[in-house]
Amino acid sequence: MELFTPDFGLVFWMFVAFAILLFVLYKWGWPVIIKGVESRADLIDKGVEYAQQAKEQLLHAKEESEKYVAEARKQQADMLREADRMKSQIIDEARVAAQGEAKKVMDAAKLAIAQERKEAELQFKNEVSSFAIDIAAKVVRNQLADEKAQTKLVDSLLDEMEKQN
Repeated sequence: MELFTPDFGLVFWMFVAFAILLFVLYKWGWPVIIKGVESRADLIDKGVEYAQQAKEQLLHAKEESEKYVAEARKQQADMLREADRMKSQIIDEARVAAQGEAKKVMDAAKLAIAQERKEAELQFKNEVSSFAIDIAAKVVRNQLADEKAQTKLVDSLLDEMEKQN
């Protein structure tokens, strides 16, 4: 039972040792511990502050990046509109140029066709008149064997020419 009931001297010396230990800890240990805890608390506070700043910077960077993305999309849309406008303008200019060129080609073709037709008509007239003269010459030779018939024919031709003019 002695183990469960300590002697007064033992309790006294344990109390003295505890008081000395407490005094030493209070004098030299506790300030170091408090200083370490306070520096750790400052470090944690600085870490929290740094985290808050990082969070704010991240939010600011996110907002700024969204602004840049929106601006880039706007520029892209503007560039696409400009490209579409230029495409339409180029197509219209090409259409106008093609219509002008087609008109020139059509006019040239019409002129060439008209000229070819005139040449063909002239050639046809020349050939018809050549055939008519050949036929008339053969007919006249056969019919105008005598001089009286020749004079009558020349007079009738001269009368016809006067009527036409």
